Amino acid sequence: MATIELDRTDIVLLAELQRDGRLTNAELAERVHLSASACLRRVQRLEREGVISGYRAEVDPERLGLGLQAFVRVRLGRHDSEAVAAFAEFVETWDEVVACYALTGDMDYLLQIVVRDLEHLSRFLLDRLLNQAGGADINSSLVLRTVKSFRGLPLPSR
Repeated sequence: MATIELDRTDIVLLAELQRDGRLTNAELAERVHLSASACLRRVQRLEREGVISGYRAEVDPERLGLGLQAFVRVRLGRHDSEAVAAFAEFVETWDEVVACYALTGDMDYLLQIVVRDLEHLSRFLLDRLLNQAGGADINSSLVLRTVKSFRGLPLPSR
């Protein structure tokens, strides 16, 4: 996928939207020193070209009773295309998995999991990862404290 050429104004627009995706077009235009119509055209172009891929609400997991977060490294028992595809299909259906990355090295995947408590995590690991999805080896790390969470991508400086 080709990268898109961004000018200074595009970068400032993206920075502002990453900080606060609920800005109105008028507020955004004022912050980046554009007319409302010029601002809207630029945002629409960034959306159309896939630079802006969506808008989401940040939800506090603890307010939903999801008090435990873990990172789980998974090595599959089989590595044929059927087993890999089946694992990916399983991951897509599990709400507890908020992110999944295929890795290089001795483990195949890194899962970010958010659950209610240790019992919920234990059931998830045993019932789903080991028994259902063909995980041969799993290694879990519980999150003690979040030092820095995702707040947007690093943008090029202009």
